[in-house]
Amino acid sequence: MSTTIVKSPTSLLRFGIARADVTPPVGIYHRLWGAARHDRATGVHRPLTCEVMVMQPANGSSRRIVRAQFDLAGLVHAQHADLTNALSEATGAAPEDVVISYSHTHSSGWFVPDRLTLPGGEKIPGYLKQLNAAVADAGRRAAASMTDAVITYGVGRCNMAANRDYWDEKFGGYTCGYNPDAPADDTLIVGRVTDLGGRLIALLVNYACHGTTLAWENTLISPDFVGALREEVERLAGGVCVYLQGACGDLGPRDGFTGDVAVADRNGRQVAYAALSTLQAIDPPLTDFVYQGPVISGATLGTWAHVPFTPERRQAAARFAGGSHTVALPLKPRPDPEKLKQEMADWEARQREADARGEKVLARDYGARAERARRWLGRLQDLPAGNTYPYPFWVYRLGDAVWVAGAGEPYNIIQRELRQRFPELTILFSPLSAALQIAYLLPRDRYGRGLYQEEPSILGPGCLEQATEAMSAEIAKLR
Repeated sequence: MSTTIVKSPTSLLRFGIARADVTPPVGIYHRLWGAARHDRATGVHRPLTCEVMVMQPANGSSRRIVRAQFDLAGLVHAQHADLTNALSEATGAAPEDVVISYSHTHSSGWFVPDRLTLPGGEKIPGYLKQLNAAVADAGRRAAASMTDAVITYGVGRCNMAANRDYWDEKFGGYTCGYNPDAPADDTLIVGRVTDLGGRLIALLVNYACHGTTLAWENTLISPDFVGALREEVERLAGGVCVYLQGACGDLGPRDGFTGDVAVADRNGRQVAYAALSTLQAIDPPLTDFVYQGPVISGATLGTWAHVPFTPERRQAAARFAGGSHTVALPLKPRPDPEKLKQEMADWEARQREADARGEKVLARDYGARAERARRWLGRLQDLPAGNTYPYPFWVYRLGDAVWVAGAGEPYNIIQRELRQRFPELTILFSPLSAALQIAYLLPRDRYGRGLYQEEPSILGPGCLEQATEAMSAEIAKLR
């Protein structure tokens, strides 16, 4: 049977947005890369921002959902909770309906507590205090700006991101870098937010790619590719461009790991132009594309038109439901903290000796080994007792779309699987929506292969599959 109606995926709701500049001060602790040899940020490539979105049902209900997107690598549990509470108080949303996600730029600076004693660490407490104040102010402005709005979604493609699980035959193991032999998810979703008069308010870009264009040679504070993406979209289309990171545990820029900010800007413009192309194909607000029948001409033509929503269609687009959830995921065996401390001290000593001999590459490698041990010591601070972790995730049905957010860095298959299971829904997936310590969620069959992502992950085999099933079950309830 032929299709006669092509629905325009739509969310009809009340919507407010505000942006805050959250750029850290020059000189703050910056080194996120194990291979980096600097500690302090020496300048700013592009400003870091936070976009706060406040959403409310169109029917006048007082319930509010807050989505905040940060140009940061991420924060630990206590820091993340402080931001959540600040946004809850500023917007009137319940804390469980405040979802904070990070773009995961690796050039934002690194503000975890164990860096406070390192060069630049003295600037971290003051910055976090300013960050909370700026975000709370943005939350108040976003709530005050709420208006009746329409989000119309479109799906595009962009091949800037690539698979990054590369088998190095000479090395005899996996490296974390561009793998031309494996496909990558190129899906890009654009949400065009307009008021009921058609005025553009914001453009949402949901795309999966690690913020790792800039790496250990870069000493500048930077949003990575996201900065140029936002700038170009706003320059050419207007509105506020909001980048929503996608599931990118195994995806990174094809061209990355550089100190050249021009490469980050080029990557961002590539995503921007893909988003702008997708925007041009999105239907007018509150219309579906409907077959109109034949017209006899030189050929018998089949005509289509953009037809306004019926009252029933508007009601469906205004659906507003969902909430926060947890699922118990398996924890890996904990490493011995005393052994980690000794390993860190040993590697740091080797680094000093290599530096004294002028062996820069060897010193860099030893420093990276010490960094791995230091990070595991930090992760242990927030691990619960027992053998499972209460993994947080959020599922919201907004009309024809489902906004899913989850903690950690899941492999991309999680969003592809959800979209395959629910093809009639537009699914926006946001990882990195809780504390940093969770790290990666790998597919069961990727454990035990020597992949980088397994080493920092606190979770064991089966975690990704269980998270997928839990999210799927909640989406099905809202179907």
